[in-house]
Amino acid sequence: MDASDPLILARAQFALNISFHILFPSLTIGLVWFLVYFRARYARTGDPGWLDTYRLWTKVFALSFVMGVVTGIVMSFQFGTNWPGFMLKVGNIAGPLLAYEVLVAFFLEATFLGVMLYGMNRVPAWLHLAATVLVAVGTTMSAFWILALSSWMQTPAGHGYANGHLIAGDWFAVIFNPSFPYRFTHMMLAAGLTAAFVVAGLSAWRLLTAPADAGARRTLRTGALVAAVIAPLQVFVGDLHGLNTLEHQPAKIAAIEALWTTQRGAPLVLFAIPNEAQRRNDYAIEIPKGAALILTHDAEGELKGLDAFEPDRPPVAPVFWAFRIMVGLGVSMLVLAWLGAWLLRGGRAPARWLLWSFAGFTFSGWIATLAGWMVTEIGRQPWLVRGILRTADAVGSISGAQLGASITGYVVTYGVMFVAYMVVLTHLAAKGSGPGHPSTALKGARA
Repeated sequence: MDASDPLILARAQFALNISFHILFPSLTIGLVWFLVYFRARYARTGDPGWLDTYRLWTKVFALSFVMGVVTGIVMSFQFGTNWPGFMLKVGNIAGPLLAYEVLVAFFLEATFLGVMLYGMNRVPAWLHLAATVLVAVGTTMSAFWILALSSWMQTPAGHGYANGHLIAGDWFAVIFNPSFPYRFTHMMLAAGLTAAFVVAGLSAWRLLTAPADAGARRTLRTGALVAAVIAPLQVFVGDLHGLNTLEHQPAKIAAIEALWTTQRGAPLVLFAIPNEAQRRNDYAIEIPKGAALILTHDAEGELKGLDAFEPDRPPVAPVFWAFRIMVGLGVSMLVLAWLGAWLLRGGRAPARWLLWSFAGFTFSGWIATLAGWMVTEIGRQPWLVRGILRTADAVGSISGAQLGASITGYVVTYGVMFVAYMVVLTHLAAKGSGPGHPSTALKGARA
């Protein structure tokens, strides 16, 4: 592999951009629904503590939303600069789906975001609550269109050809392609889990220095309870998503399981070092017939190995390890969420070890989400659009030197942005929501 190859550099740059960008939507998609809950509780109870909580987490949402918008705009430019072959080949499908996402984001999210952030004392309370709900709906719909395109690239359907050009023959089939329901649900639950652990983790961080902060105790319990509900649902949906992938992308499953040859009764590989040169797993720890049982529900079921997909098979090591990081973190989050929900029941004061545990898991959702996206995107290789467009055929003519310079610029810029983001975020967490102030400054905000 030549590190100066424009294809490798273009893929590395896009991977950097999408990895940095996905951090923020994966948080805001879930966090905005927490805001709806906080705002609704204030509207119902009139308790100023809920309003203080809403205002604090609105700042976190706004900060993360802006970061997502900025990095998303940068990422979209790469379709033209680095991957012109993508739009040239599948632009008749990708273009409208991306346009729908922009329209939803601009006309729904951006419009009502202004009301949500600055309209509390300027509009009736019911309208302010409605604006918060509409921002949440808009954020979810924005993700809907992006994931529709991403899923179509994985499992294309509903397309045809006219005069040699790929077109959409059935938009319903394009949007609701075979993997979309599973991928959309899986991502929405991942966003909810990410937000739940950020809410719980930053609340725990605050309580380590201010144990009497009632608002932080309340949000810690809320985050733990939401995570305790979402985590088992994610396990269930993840299993369904895996079965769907086995049906439509068996090469990806073979890479996930490091299954080199087609066989019956394939073992479940818990740990190994995939050896691509020798096409074997070194130092493997396996459960006999485990993979066959999980994926086919038959201990003697047949699973296709990577040998069945040569030469169009994905690299094994990154997919194999990313999947295990995702699953390992998911199980750990499930255990901590259930334990936390139990120990915090009835308003019990949290032990310091529990606070440190939640604080340590604050950004575990980010790591799990990144690992999941690595499985999704690397597991699709060498295809950009499976069976239609190879990644190598979409890259532009930009030179390796230009790409190397731009990657360096991105790394420095994103590094500075991320440090600044974390400084502000931890400052907000350390400050907390503070005491309630149901004062004249909030006149008209109550329902």
